[in-house]
Amino acid sequence: MPKRSDQRGDVLTGLLGLGSHSSRKNYYPELLIRLEELEAERNRYKWLFENAALGIFQASLERGLLAANPSMAKLLGYPTVDDVVQAYPSLAEGFFIGGREEFQSIRKTLLLNGELTGYETQLLREDGRAIDVRMSLLLKPDAAESVVEAFVADITERKQAQVAMQRLNDELEQRVQERTRELEALNDHLRHEIIERERVQWELRDARDAAEQANRSKDRYLAAASHDLLQPLNAARLLLATLRERSLEAAEAQLVERSHSALESTEDLLTDLLDIARLDQSSVKPEWGDYALADIVDPLVDEFRAVADVAGLQLRSRPGNWAVRTDYRLLSRILRNLLSNAIRYTDQGRVLIGCRLWGSRLSIQVWDTGRGIPADKFDEIFQEFNQLQGARAGQRKGVGLGLAIVERITNLLDTRITLRSIEGRGSMFAVDVPLARMAPATPQVAPGLIEQLSTPLQGRRLLVIDNEPIILDSMRDLLGQWGALVYLALDAASSLEVLGDDMPDVILVDYHLDEGRTGDEAVSLLREHFQRPIPAIMITADRSEHCQQTLRELGIPVLNKPVKAGKLRAMLGQMLKS
Repeated sequence: MPKRSDQRGDVLTGLLGLGSHSSRKNYYPELLIRLEELEAERNRYKWLFENAALGIFQASLERGLLAANPSMAKLLGYPTVDDVVQAYPSLAEGFFIGGREEFQSIRKTLLLNGELTGYETQLLREDGRAIDVRMSLLLKPDAAESVVEAFVADITERKQAQVAMQRLNDELEQRVQERTRELEALNDHLRHEIIERERVQWELRDARDAAEQANRSKDRYLAAASHDLLQPLNAARLLLATLRERSLEAAEAQLVERSHSALESTEDLLTDLLDIARLDQSSVKPEWGDYALADIVDPLVDEFRAVADVAGLQLRSRPGNWAVRTDYRLLSRILRNLLSNAIRYTDQGRVLIGCRLWGSRLSIQVWDTGRGIPADKFDEIFQEFNQLQGARAGQRKGVGLGLAIVERITNLLDTRITLRSIEGRGSMFAVDVPLARMAPATPQVAPGLIEQLSTPLQGRRLLVIDNEPIILDSMRDLLGQWGALVYLALDAASSLEVLGDDMPDVILVDYHLDEGRTGDEAVSLLREHFQRPIPAIMITADRSEHCQQTLRELGIPVLNKPVKAGKLRAMLGQMLKS
């Protein structure tokens, strides 16, 4: 009769598959090998646990630390692992800088989600000092009690570096402010010095040369500062454009419109400052071509008609069938400034833009029925930072650079601006341009007309590349509101990742990207990748002639920051139609 121990042995050998002598011969070596592998694996994990650079601990949410590795003991300032385990019988007291309240929050998260990753906090060391750490905690699912295992990294140096960086930024900002005040004080001093030295004719030359040199330095500084300001201004314009297209309560809509109006005034001011700086630095070169005068005048009339209606003025144009040889963009800027001034300084009546032929040249004239200009002020109105007094309430914008810009552009185009005015009856500004030599060309981008072009963007894939996250977010909101599928990327490489196999319908890219990369390089890479001439729009705050010439040679249209939502939508519509 078999013994009870024999019965248990038979059961055990049966469970292990060793039911016979021959089976034991076959399975014992394999079992020993597997046990040795498990032991080796256990020793490997034990070695990793004890020698890991990160702090590792195991703890009960009820009973405190259960185990820790040497790195954890060192992190908390204890000589041995046993010391650190004995020091924290409870995580609720003396472990986290937030004490019991922080512990309860962590405990609740762990019990709810089972884990807490990337959690940044402070722990108390043995010497009472707090250290910054980043930890990931995992609740063991099979434990009899609430046991967590955690990995802890010391981020004290990173936190200290962030504080030092913030302090450095504050110091730099203070230095910039101090330098700005010094420059403003210097400019004030120079202006007073010039006025004083004008009394002495023979000494005027030396003072004038010094002032012109100072002004050139001022313009370079002003151009750089204005360029940097256009970046956040562009994001603000995109965000406001998104809000303006939404259904808002009357009060909120009024606030948005006021913000939009203030932003437009700021943009006009920065544009004038940038233009005057570029013109003074001779960085603008005319691009001559033959254009129908109506193609230049009609878009400007459309642009200002709403402004004239609000002011209660009649705005009329008589461009005739003439064609002129000029730079389309520069002549448009002259006429835009003249129309803006005419409407601003006319209380009632009308504003007319027409032309008269004088030999081989055409005189383009802007008439108004405004207050007129005193004869002794004719020269002053073309000086920088000079404005006539008495503009209509709400119409005094800018700093008096409009006619200064007009005079510089006429010099650039080798022509002249003339003025006739009678006080109380009105004024007439005229600019002479040569007649065209051949049939007029159609301008590539006609302001005012392009805004009339639009197509639904529903479902179209638009890729936006910009190194400023706030610009990407703003573009996503605006384009998404128009129904487009928007892909965002910081550079060309990341754009391929977000696109996958989806080829975009249009690429909207900033010219200056990180690490010296440019937007035209990104467009070339994407076109080569998809083997298609994907349409692209360059959006940039860089108004330099080098940038403009580079993009003209590549045939990529440009929208200068800050971007107007209507112009962006119209250009997208034109591209998607064609």
